[in-house]
Amino acid sequence: MNFPKPSVGMLPNDRLDYSAIIKRKPLKLPKGARMVVWTITNVEEWDPTQTMPRTVITPPAGGAPMPDIPNWCWHEYGNRVGFWRLLQVYDDFKIPGVMNINGVAIQAYPDIIKACLDRKWEFVGHGFTQRNMQKVENERADIRKSAEVIEQATGQRPRGWLGPGLTETWETPDILAEEGYDYVADWVLDDQPVWMKTRGKPILNIPYTQECNDVAMMLIQHHKASEFYERAMDQFEQIYKDGKGSARVMAISVHPYIMGAPHRAKYFRKIFEKIRRKRDVLFWTGSQIADWYMKVGPKPAA
Repeated sequence: MNFPKPSVGMLPNDRLDYSAIIKRKPLKLPKGARMVVWTITNVEEWDPTQTMPRTVITPPAGGAPMPDIPNWCWHEYGNRVGFWRLLQVYDDFKIPGVMNINGVAIQAYPDIIKACLDRKWEFVGHGFTQRNMQKVENERADIRKSAEVIEQATGQRPRGWLGPGLTETWETPDILAEEGYDYVADWVLDDQPVWMKTRGKPILNIPYTQECNDVAMMLIQHHKASEFYERAMDQFEQIYKDGKGSARVMAISVHPYIMGAPHRAKYFRKIFEKIRRKRDVLFWTGSQIADWYMKVGPKPAA
């Protein structure tokens, strides 16, 4: 069907052609591995003068009054306490970390930044502030400023982008490619990386997750804490099976204020207790996945 074209940017189906995974040339990982797991930790700073991005409690009289101290504190707990529970899991199981971070959070949480730098984590752009990209006044400036503050803190420009709530405008991939990003993870539509067209050079999309994501499970679907482990294992077992003939990528996404909560943290740990036993599973960062695919995968269309 011919959908109306946006005035700038492209429709999603103009950025990438349909491709059935069973018809692709098999992808091979090093050492005969079947799949890659990458784990993304999302660190954000919430503006106490604005409506909170998400809430755990409503006021007795309803509405969304400001300041919203209870919900601001609920989120802030994650960066003060919850993050360090997640970090211990990463350390114990030697999981390479990916820090998906708001630009403003770089200055707000220096101890988190230092811990990630000490462990050589990858930093990924996540918007300068925690706002939908459709509501950002100047998208290019926001994307550029995010990269600049990450580079100032880490000494390296981010190669990857994962927008707040996966939000994009019609031209986000175009701007990302023009600003020097190598990959994006907003397009949750495949178990293998895919090239996307832009008005300039192509950009790579790396598989992310909306299902193995603590926001979806805990805050939207309201599952009990153990669902995170159960769903992650069900997802892992199927993707591991699929990867026998051609490599696959699985993402696990967490937020310190959610999976770092005391009643949930043990279920996050259980995931790695189980999957770390598999010798034919690799744990990589987004950049490692991108480098591998750029080397062994199909080249982008001219």
